[in-house]
Formats: sequence, C-alpha cells, structure tokens
Amino acid sequence: MTGLALKQDDRFAAQLRGFGPVGILAVLVVLAGNGIVAPLSAILVLLWAGRSNTPWRAIGYIRPASWPPAVAVGIVLGVALKLLMKAVIMPLLGAPPVNHAFHYLAGNSAALPGMIFAMTVGAGFGEETVFRGYLFERLGTLLGRGTAAMAGIVVLTSTFFGIVHYPVQGLPGVEQATIVGLVFGTIFAVSGQLFMLMIAHAAFDLTALAIIYLDAEAAVAGSLFR
Repeated sequence: MTGLALKQDDRFAAQLRGFGPVGILAVLVVLAGNGIVAPLSAILVLLWAGRSNTPWRAIGYIRPASWPPAVAVGIVLGVALKLLMKAVIMPLLGAPPVNHAFHYLAGNSAALPGMIFAMTVGAGFGEETVFRGYLFERLGTLLGRGTAAMAGIVVLTSTFFGIVHYPVQGLPGVEQATIVGLVFGTIFAVSGQLFMLMIAHAAFDLTALAIIYLDAEAAVAGSLFR
C-alpha cells in the first residue's frame, strides 16, 4: 500500500471513529443491522472496530483473568436476576404474571432450538456487544468518561435498551429490559469487561425460557405475592 493510500486509509478510520457524516452513518448502520437479522448489529460492531482501528478492549472484549469464575458469576447473576425480576420486581410494577408474547413457548419443544440460539447468540453476544460495548464506547467518546458522564451513559443506554423491547413485549418488556440494562450497564461501567455480562444475559434469558416452557410463570410470579 502506498503512502497516499495509507494516509487515506487512516483518514477513513478516523472518520469512522468520529461523529461527522461518516461516523454518524456508521452508528445508524450498526443499529439498523438487527432490523435485518440478529445478531447482525454485533457483527457490524466488530467490523467497525477492525476498520476504525478501535481496540477490541474499548468495546469490552477483555479476556477474564480466569474463565471458570467469570462463567460461574455470569450464570449465577443471570439466573438470580431473572428470578428476582419475575417473583418480586415485575409483580410490584403490576406486570401480568404471564408473558403473553412468548406464552406460545410453553411445552413447545419444536421452538426450543431457535429460541436457545436467539437467547445465547442474539441476546448474550449480540445485545451486550451493541448496548454495552459499542454504545458505551461511542457515548464515552462523545460525552467523556467521568463519573457523571458514565452515569448518564448507563441511563441512556438502559432506556434505549428498554424501548427496543416495546414492539414485541409492550410496557412490561420495556420495564424489565430497562432495569436489566441498568444492572448490566452499571457493572460494565465499573468493570469495562463484557464476557461475564454476555454469559449473565444468556443465563437470564434461558431462565426465562425454562420458566415459560415449564408453564411455571404464574407460579413463580405469585410465589411471594399470593
């Protein structure tokens, strides 16, 4: 590659990292990806990071010091948070005990493979890469990374995360996703590491799937408030 080509390449990488027309278009393309197929947005994030010369650690892709504890903490966090949401928080918010958008999964073995893929790859890998890794990097570059800025980023990304759940799950889905976003976003703001949260997110969704598949939603939701 010639010196001129290298300079042009570096200029384009800088434009992708910035917030001019190219940078804004890149953000819009990334966010639109899941409208085509999940987890396209996350794949586009990784392509953006590579082409913009953004280190993967900047989007939270940092290898844990030890995988077994990270996996264990992620599973426990995800399962415990889902049970807390289902049995305590959502009933207090007045949510119906049964998630009607996904009740068709009760006893539906044929739907399990697709849902497991969606909840591990689409949600665990895909949503965490976009809503925590990518958006934290973009908003952190724009707003700064001080305490107040990071608190604002947690709130903004959690609100956005909640809103995108409205078309399928309605207001209860928005409430649950926003709260989960606040929990995961706060952890990410402190740790800067994404892999444990990917595991936690997948464990959260798989726990929800198990509860629905076993037709135990009403029992779990009413376990403390009968």
